[in-house]
Amino acid sequence: MSETRVYYLHTNNDLICKPMDNLPDVRDSNFAVALWKFDSQDRETAWSLLVEARSLGANEERIADLAEKWKCDDKDADNYAERVGLMFQLEGNMWHCHTPNYINCMESPEGFGETKLEAMANLCHDLGFEGGKLNWHKSFKDLVSGS
Repeated sequence: MSETRVYYLHTNNDLICKPMDNLPDVRDSNFAVALWKFDSQDRETAWSLLVEARSLGANEERIADLAEKWKCDDKDADNYAERVGLMFQLEGNMWHCHTPNYINCMESPEGFGETKLEAMANLCHDLGFEGGKLNWHKSFKDLVSGS
């Protein structure tokens, strides 16, 4: 059964979950830096939330706990990357994440990390993700596709 909840990034970098009926209060709060609707049956919303929240500085332990709970591991990251148009390469012991039009580190955004989630979050930051409340901003997927 699908359950939609609201996650928001608090100004203190906590990632907090609330029931959907709290959406108006969270959206209007000065303490909410960014806000996501989360559908427990939609893998893309899970990945988007994790990548975007981490890129904005969300508590890394909280991100890791949610990634484990939602089974968002390196293997599953490949499915999400294919869906949004990302490429991974293993360079030494670090994952390198970039878009298909990657040229080089001087001309193209990129992200590195020990996990694919970390690499995508660093790419998200490098692409200039600013966060926001609901659809009032460009998502990571939008930034990857250039829209």
